[in-house]
Amino acid sequence: MRETAKSKSELIIEQLMRELDPTTPRYQVLAVARQFKSSWVELGEQLLKVKNDGEFQGWGYESFDDYCAKEIRIRKETARKLTLAYRYLEQEEPALLGSERRLQPLPDYRAVDLLRQARDEQQFSEDEYAQLRDSVIEQERSLPTVQKQFREVAMIRNPPDIDPLKQLRSTLTTARRLESQLEELEGLAAQFSNGLHELMNELHRQELVLAEQREETDNG
Repeated sequence: MRETAKSKSELIIEQLMRELDPTTPRYQVLAVARQFKSSWVELGEQLLKVKNDGEFQGWGYESFDDYCAKEIRIRKETARKLTLAYRYLEQEEPALLGSERRLQPLPDYRAVDLLRQARDEQQFSEDEYAQLRDSVIEQERSLPTVQKQFREVAMIRNPPDIDPLKQLRSTLTTARRLESQLEELEGLAAQFSNGLHELMNELHRQELVLAEQREETDNG
């Protein structure tokens, strides 16, 4: 069978491993990182230890983020989610880390991080959290399904702030685009152009009023 081509990150990690003593903690973290796609838990555990103990400083890195990016070859946000997800399992779901359960695939670390956010940041109710936990841990739903469920509840709990000026400008841009498209349809342009122009003029007037009010508020 033809061997799958290795990524640049995998090649860099393997080169570093060849230069290190296999018994050192630094080597062990790299070995786990190489297997990251098949098992994230060990990497989350190792990275949390490296971060808490500050070992990366002795390896020549100014920060934990710098170490993760240059040596482990993962983004800052990925490292953050891995360490937080592992710590969350350790504190809230220790049974999942037991030797018997570890033989079974664990949920995606991003799904576990959503569970953490639901409990610690989004203030889901006990029932809402229980339903999300059931999807992640018991039913082993796919990440997109879990993300959708999380967003639906989070939107209710923490509705996004709507900027009226930004929304108005977006609507005006859409109207201008429609005007341009109508100009290509000669038969329809004459019927609707006047009404569209009136709408655009009103949108523009409201935009100026809101922009002026925003400026006065900022300067006040």
